[in-house]
Amino acid sequence: MQAHQWSQQEGTLVGVSHIPNGPEQPKGPEKPEQPDRPEQPGKWSRRGVLAVLGVVPAAVLTGCTASANASDGSTPKAAGATAPTLTVTPADGTRNAAFTSPVRVTASTGTLSRVKVTSDDGSTLPGTFNDTRTKWTSTRNPYSGTAYTVTAEAQGGAAETVAFTTEAPDDTFVGYFTPEAGSTSGVGMPVSINFTHAVTDRAAVEKAITVTADPKVAVVGHWFSDTRLDFRPEEYWAAGTKITLGLRLKDVEGADGVYGTQSKDVTFHIGREQISTVDLAEKTMTVRRDGQTLATYPVSGGDAEHTTWSGIMVISERFEETRMESSTVGLGDEYDIDDVPHAQRLTTSGTFIHGNYWASASIFGSSNTSHGCIGLRDAKGADDTSTPGYAFYESSMLGDVVVVENSGEDTVDPANGLNGWNLSWTDWQAGSAL
Repeated sequence: MQAHQWSQQEGTLVGVSHIPNGPEQPKGPEKPEQPDRPEQPGKWSRRGVLAVLGVVPAAVLTGCTASANASDGSTPKAAGATAPTLTVTPADGTRNAAFTSPVRVTASTGTLSRVKVTSDDGSTLPGTFNDTRTKWTSTRNPYSGTAYTVTAEAQGGAAETVAFTTEAPDDTFVGYFTPEAGSTSGVGMPVSINFTHAVTDRAAVEKAITVTADPKVAVVGHWFSDTRLDFRPEEYWAAGTKITLGLRLKDVEGADGVYGTQSKDVTFHIGREQISTVDLAEKTMTVRRDGQTLATYPVSGGDAEHTTWSGIMVISERFEETRMESSTVGLGDEYDIDDVPHAQRLTTSGTFIHGNYWASASIFGSSNTSHGCIGLRDAKGADDTSTPGYAFYESSMLGDVVVVENSGEDTVDPANGLNGWNLSWTDWQAGSAL
């Protein structure tokens, strides 16, 4: 459309031109002049006003005509609008970012359309937007000693990429667990974890560890010390149970400035149920498997000066042959036997149930003569399959339960070996930090 020029003094439209691409409009008859209403200088004439009104619709239409780029589906930006600015914390290029704070992405204007945080191993860091989608915050902290890439995009803006690396902690700890991953154990086997550094924040560490059972049963942790945490159900595990230990200790601060390093799941299984009851008044051991009596063996326990611990004990180590030396258990030089057959540990302090070839066969079932261990008749070399020592060893596995009665001794300390079953369920639960 070509420009129109108005003359204020004459109140008439001059230099009128036609609109291109439209048909030329025929001229109508001119209206007679009205001399009784003279036009005033400096005022718009009625004809001038009508002329202006006549061209406004064309200007509006022209202003609403779609641009050449409208077909790409984009939304036209308002005049004066600025591109969104994204702020990522930690900043791009940070080499020793803190791993004790979450990752944050903020849009200064507009809303965030997507955010993805990927570590160098390909895993992603989860996060959530606020209600207005102007902020995104990771739901957990990034891992220590890890490189991350952040890709973020705001509505109407281009995607931006930021990379940073977190620092590594100066001091760390791990938890060594029993039983071994993939192993099968007896029904008395607790999940026992020993830490390489004393734990002062027990709640934080216990919260980062889960023990689940299938079939499902409640499992609770119990701290025996600042370096040992055991888990067990109220009763022995059911035969055939699958147990999963979840360790999420990585970057958990167990003590001031000391962080865990493990993030893993391990599974193990419970086999058949075998519970052996040793009656040292009768000097016999009755072995029951899955509720049925498997065997009864004559035994010999600790003598009057070296009584055997009573209570519930769990087999924690097994040796076809091993050396036993009295000095290692505070008994001086009373004995040193380098080939004790079929030895199975019941306490950390040195109580075993084992084969015995050096004593007279007549003592088994008739006399308690040992230094605190439980002995069964056996043969030197551990290869005589006819002996009770051999037979019991072959029938046993780690985690099997041995209950000692009528020994004349106190109940074993629950922390002495894997023997937490000697605590009531109430006392066991009281040892949890959660």
